[in-house]
Amino acid sequence: MTETRRHMLTTFLGTAVVLPVEPLLSWLQGAAPAIKPFPYPNGRDPNAPPGLDDPTTIDRKAIELEHRKELRADVAKLYDMVVELKEQVDKMDANSTFSIPVIKKTQQIEKLAKQIKNLAKG
Repeated sequence: MTETRRHMLTTFLGTAVVLPVEPLLSWLQGAAPAIKPFPYPNGRDPNAPPGLDDPTTIDRKAIELEHRKELRADVAKLYDMVVELKEQVDKMDANSTFSIPVIKKTQQIEKLAKQIKNLAKG
């Protein structure tokens, strides 16, 4: 019996303390004025140096050139990895099982091939 009275009394006092304090806390949280961004008429900061490029323009030719360089480097790396794998397989006996380094090399080749495929798609 005393447990339920004690529980009810603590609940009541807790509610009586929290409810009057809540508006004060919400007032303190909302004290700082919200900073609203000012959109510039042409989308650029007038105080920015004039030599900077417009952030909305994208140089597609430079990006395409970079992708081609990456693609060529990755294909060359893939070719080297395949040649190494071929040499390792040629050294193995016909009756032996594949070793762990050979399996790991094939997984690396597969991963690089998927990267090349995704890069070629654009």
